[in-house]
Amino acid sequence: MGTVTNANAAAFKKRMPMAVLILIGMVLGIIAGYMVFTSYPDKKIAAEIAGYISIISDVFLRLIKMLIGPLVFSTLVVGIAHMGDAKTMGRIFARSMGWFVTASVVSLLLGLALANILKPGENLGLPLPDIGAATNLATSKFTLKDFVGHMVPRSIAEAMANNEILQIVVFSMFFGVALAALGDTASTLVKVIEDLSHAMLKITGYVMKLAPLAVFGAMAATVATNGLAILLKFAVFMADFYLGLILLWSLLALAGFVFLGPRVVKLLVEIKEAFLLSFATASSEAAYPKILDALDRFGVTRKIAAFVMPMGYSFNLDGSMMYCTFATLFIAQAYNIPLSAGTQITMMLILMLTSKGMAGVPRASLVVIAATLNQFNIPEAGLLLILGVDTFLDMGRSATNAVGNSIASAVVAKFEGGLLSEEEAEAHVRARDAQPPRIVPLGKAA
Repeated sequence: MGTVTNANAAAFKKRMPMAVLILIGMVLGIIAGYMVFTSYPDKKIAAEIAGYISIISDVFLRLIKMLIGPLVFSTLVVGIAHMGDAKTMGRIFARSMGWFVTASVVSLLLGLALANILKPGENLGLPLPDIGAATNLATSKFTLKDFVGHMVPRSIAEAMANNEILQIVVFSMFFGVALAALGDTASTLVKVIEDLSHAMLKITGYVMKLAPLAVFGAMAATVATNGLAILLKFAVFMADFYLGLILLWSLLALAGFVFLGPRVVKLLVEIKEAFLLSFATASSEAAYPKILDALDRFGVTRKIAAFVMPMGYSFNLDGSMMYCTFATLFIAQAYNIPLSAGTQITMMLILMLTSKGMAGVPRASLVVIAATLNQFNIPEAGLLLILGVDTFLDMGRSATNAVGNSIASAVVAKFEGGLLSEEEAEAHVRARDAQPPRIVPLGKAA
């Protein structure tokens, strides 16, 4: 009887999709967090309890960050080495950047348009922070000069240690091109790095089993600290912003449909787990390994996905960029500061540059917005208005970034002839999943 019960439990667990487990974790996290919030009115005590609850999500995110550097390096180097020539890499780079720039402009324009049409900052009905209040955000980091200098790593070890994705990408591109130029001479090294990428993906599979627990911890800690009442205070602002995100998702899906046809629906289904994970943890990085796996299942060849995805994490943060223009105009409206159309276009162009490479900086969108506010004489203290709900907004931004990068990778693969048919993709995934692990006896060479 016990054997049958265990078998049924195992079968149920196998049938339960990860996306459902993540949703369950979100709901249970909200309930647990609200219970803490109502049981402990003292915010210090609630914050202390939330700190302990969030240990699970903190550990999960640290495990993901532990994987990102080696995963980006190994998959990108192998992908470039298999391309065979610098001309192919240059073409993929140009097409990727063309998509990223176009998506960035659309995202920024959408944020501007919605803020001007909906005017979420007018008649706010909330006390405004004093103009001289400090936000303690290091706005000096986001200048074009610093960004360009920051692209090139002083040391690959430092870039890996700090999880500087853009710097890792730059080094990996040089390394991959060098291996491709060496040809057969470097075949052994390419094989070693390819084995490293397989090992990192296997570790990723283990870490991802913690995702539902991490989602539970993240949601519980957020609600325990802020409660749900804060959402009512900013209901109009948040509703307007999420309306913008829904429109942006629709535009991205429409662009995907133009190039991928009806098959874009399958892509959106494949990335649902990555979408939910990035939403619940408010972290684009948390979804990176899941997106790679989803693109594999969709049929994007690894050499394309491994090249486009890391670049996208620096140059294609669609949700974050829409938020930058939307929130900047929201603050200007709250302080009744009129901005001409010309000023808004100038602001958008500045944000186009300063928003690049923001992925590795905590609360990066706020830093970018603060720097922009300073340049247009809008009170930086206005950021204090939205700090309380920024985590809830960051969830939507992160999930949108996951959608944008997934569609970008698939479209570039379609242009490059690197998109397998559905039948080929299914066969590839079956062969990959069925491949037994290589076991090397102690004392013998592989």
